[in-house]
Amino acid sequence: MKVREELKQLRELAPADLRQRLEEARQELFNLRFRQATRQLENTAELKKVRRRIARILTVLREKEGTS
Repeated sequence: MKVREELKQLRELAPADLRQRLEEARQELFNLRFRQATRQLENTAELKKVRRRIARILTVLREKEGTS
């Protein structure tokens, strides 16, 4: 159910806010990859979660760009 709530929140945001969240998520993914490379990342499932969050944001952005 959490995914649906997240999607609902994302769909309510303006495209500029979505781009900001996308940039933040990409930065977080970079940091997680860096921590993984230096063997400081204990929970590797975080990588998958962030990648999926990026995909959700991109999907909503494309939806909004297609309708505007």
